[in-house]
Amino acid sequence: MEYRVLPHGGDKISVIGLGSAGLHSATDAEVERTIDEAVDAGVNHFDFIPSEAKPLAAMGRALHRHRADVHIQVHIGALYGGGAYAWTTDAKPAIAEFEQRLAAIGTDYADFGFIHCIDEDADLDRVMNGGIWDYAQARRADGTIRHLAFSTHSPHIARRLLATDVFDLAMFSLNPMYDYTDESEYGQGEVADRMALLREFERAGVGVSVMKPFAGGQLLDAAQSPFGRALTRTQCIQYALDKPGVVTVLPGVHGTADLHDLLAYFDATPEERDYSVLATCVPQSREARCVYCNHCQPCPAGLQIGLINKYYDLARVGDELAAEHYRNLARHAGECVGCGHCDRRCPFGVEQPARMREIAAYFGM
Repeated sequence: MEYRVLPHGGDKISVIGLGSAGLHSATDAEVERTIDEAVDAGVNHFDFIPSEAKPLAAMGRALHRHRADVHIQVHIGALYGGGAYAWTTDAKPAIAEFEQRLAAIGTDYADFGFIHCIDEDADLDRVMNGGIWDYAQARRADGTIRHLAFSTHSPHIARRLLATDVFDLAMFSLNPMYDYTDESEYGQGEVADRMALLREFERAGVGVSVMKPFAGGQLLDAAQSPFGRALTRTQCIQYALDKPGVVTVLPGVHGTADLHDLLAYFDATPEERDYSVLATCVPQSREARCVYCNHCQPCPAGLQIGLINKYYDLARVGDELAAEHYRNLARHAGECVGCGHCDRRCPFGVEQPARMREIAAYFGM
């Protein structure tokens, strides 16, 4: 297992966590076995929000067994009163359901207490003024919520929530389909704005847990993919992990077979993780931007091209720490020899020698 550190609090989080949207199709025994095997493999981050109520009790039992070793996302606004998942901005049922979820795990705290699935201004206004916001703040103050978090598909809503400066984690939908096409209501915003948002998360020290990394499975099926070809789970996971601010990717699973498919990521070769095939799929009219994927490596001059671009983008929006990280690199943009090796390998059409000249001029090094 690989781990990343949550900027606020220093928690070590497994880069692959576990979503639970598909667990309603598994038996209780399979649900518990899936969680047990995930923890044994080093997975320590779990989202406690299945798409039906059926697996809640089994998930609660399994998570309780591993309570000291796992981080659990518990949402304020998810409902299961009718047996299927629903959501609300009404404080009374949202709070009652949140507390029932804690009771199901047999715990008195949530590692991450989520303001749940806010995509519209009106819904956020109801949360802010209708009791959920005050409840979440109070529970964070008394330790019932260790880290405050939110989930959204909207860059605009994410920015409104980031502006409150109270969050440690954001759950955001991230995959190539949402970034490069308009095929889904979940993929809101142009790719440049979505990338800018991820840099804003990183600058604010707010970690990102990725939902929908496979676009609900569409990217894994050539017949459903908007790109006309299938990507692998490994490619989609790597795509998400390469983005700024991301600490963990939470694919949904139906049972142990899906879990084993996810864990194969750690045995994958660099070639199997390579998603540069997207260069032949994404609209070429989109502005060429470095996404820090490092497909351009190795640089003949020894430059860490992805890091150089990342620190530059963050420094330009005022992140002095990123600027300092750039200055401390062993090699800087001004040492680019302009050989074009990176241009030939870049799946997103970035002309890096020109970019390196721009970065060198900015830093004056």
